[in-house]
Amino acid sequence: MLKHADIWAAIDRLAKLNGLSASGLARRAGLDPTTFNPSKRQSSDGKLRWPSTESISKILDATTSSMAAFVRLIDDGSGLPARRIPVIGLGQAGGDGLFDDAGHPTGKGWDEVDFPNLSDPTAYALEISGDAMAPIYRDGDVIVVSPAAGLRRGDRVVAKTAGGLLIGELVRISANRIDLKPLAGDEAPQSLKLSEVVWKARIVWSSQ
Repeated sequence: MLKHADIWAAIDRLAKLNGLSASGLARRAGLDPTTFNPSKRQSSDGKLRWPSTESISKILDATTSSMAAFVRLIDDGSGLPARRIPVIGLGQAGGDGLFDDAGHPTGKGWDEVDFPNLSDPTAYALEISGDAMAPIYRDGDVIVVSPAAGLRRGDRVVAKTAGGLLIGELVRISANRIDLKPLAGDEAPQSLKLSEVVWKARIVWSSQ
């Protein structure tokens, strides 16, 4: 039997798996940011409020997740299926021969780590070194990157250029350019020609 608290907990887990808050998940799905707020889960007279099937459908689409994966999240989380995904240090990842032209991990130098199953079989992890991106990402944090995930304004992304890897917040993307805002400091967004970008991919989870 489905329980009210379990459904809402599954939504929170889905948000966390994608590196988002509940309100961030709602925004990504095109919903009102307050859709999943705690205040929306119960009325003032104590009556339980359930998320609509439409809102669940939208967040699954926004995170490229299946209904089967969501059902597994209704459990306490310990039963999530896991698989091993490639992992490498961010400093090493900027080298040659570690990604194909589509941004999929390839070649030698990769280790592996267990992670709850994602719908993207090409997902991989990068381990942050140093505190150049603090407080967003700190030394030792792990980020999971999904080459198959769509990109939207406000997403944190990894971009490969001739100079190495860049990590930033997507400000704008057009037919010719992509603008990325650094995750630390007050630097202006960096504008790149798309012809200078080998590939780009969304960060869907982080361990911080």
